[in-house]
Amino acid sequence: MRGQTAVGRRRVAKSPIQSKRVVVPFEDNRHLTRLLGEFDANLALLEDRLGIEAHAHGNVVILSGPETACDIAREVLEQLYARAAKGQHVGPGDFDGLIRHARQQDTAASDGQAQIATRRKVVKARTPAQSTYIRALEKTDLVFGIGPAGTGKTYLAVAFAAQWLERGVVERIILSRPAVEAGERLGFLPGDMREKVDPYLRPLYDALYDVLPPEKVERDLESGIIEIAPLAFMRGRTLANAFVILDEAQNTTSMQMKMFLTRLGENSKMVVTGDPSQIDLPPGMTSGLEEAVRLLSGVEEISAVRFTGADVVRRDLVARIVEAYDTAGTRKP
Repeated sequence: MRGQTAVGRRRVAKSPIQSKRVVVPFEDNRHLTRLLGEFDANLALLEDRLGIEAHAHGNVVILSGPETACDIAREVLEQLYARAAKGQHVGPGDFDGLIRHARQQDTAASDGQAQIATRRKVVKARTPAQSTYIRALEKTDLVFGIGPAGTGKTYLAVAFAAQWLERGVVERIILSRPAVEAGERLGFLPGDMREKVDPYLRPLYDALYDVLPPEKVERDLESGIIEIAPLAFMRGRTLANAFVILDEAQNTTSMQMKMFLTRLGENSKMVVTGDPSQIDLPPGMTSGLEEAVRLLSGVEEISAVRFTGADVVRRDLVARIVEAYDTAGTRKP
């Protein structure tokens, strides 16, 4: 039922300054219907993000509003229509990602939207910082991803690791976290070792099951091709031919971080992710994450990508929560 508006769809008045009207034609109404979403919900997203008016009529979309915003909307519609015509799923996240990239064409991500492809899905960067992050994963052997929750640091790292495993670039994936979030020692938790560490590592499992077929994940976990273990299990090992990810790295001590980074072996890539605003270490103990980024700044084959609240992709409310906490943290007592 195209042509109807979604409940609560917000109409934005056209700007009298540099106002423009653009008619965007499309060849196939079936693909256009999938592109626009139920009740043209994706058009509503374009309106909200770009401050324009957008109407669907037959096989065309009519845009009106500020010239630059209309140009961005047209580019987004045409790119995503091409994906829909190929049978690819197109959703609100795809619109949001292309809009963010188009708005920041003068950034380091100006050469387009990076992506990660596994057999199960194609993961496309939804912010310029995510594109920068993916390209850092492609080019350097040690990558730090630093920033608030919801910015895709861990998910993209796991997706990239899955891509490399499927292509045979690496022989295994190793995922690790420091088990300190709950303030408990593993020995006091019920169950065997896997049951003890699973609650800490659940986000890594979730990402794996999203980018790889469930049966492959189970098979590779059973065979050890995919290994998920707490940070303490890394001591004394040399991790060769592997894609190694350390998540929640803000909760490592200086010595733990040094120990982990020096595990990197031949033909391996290492990704370290964390949020310095969510440190759960005991008072007075220094986090190894920011220290490592500072000490290794400028070292060849090492990249550090910083995310901000503007890169939160879970939902707008999460971004506003992050912004509120960041603002409070910068105020003087």
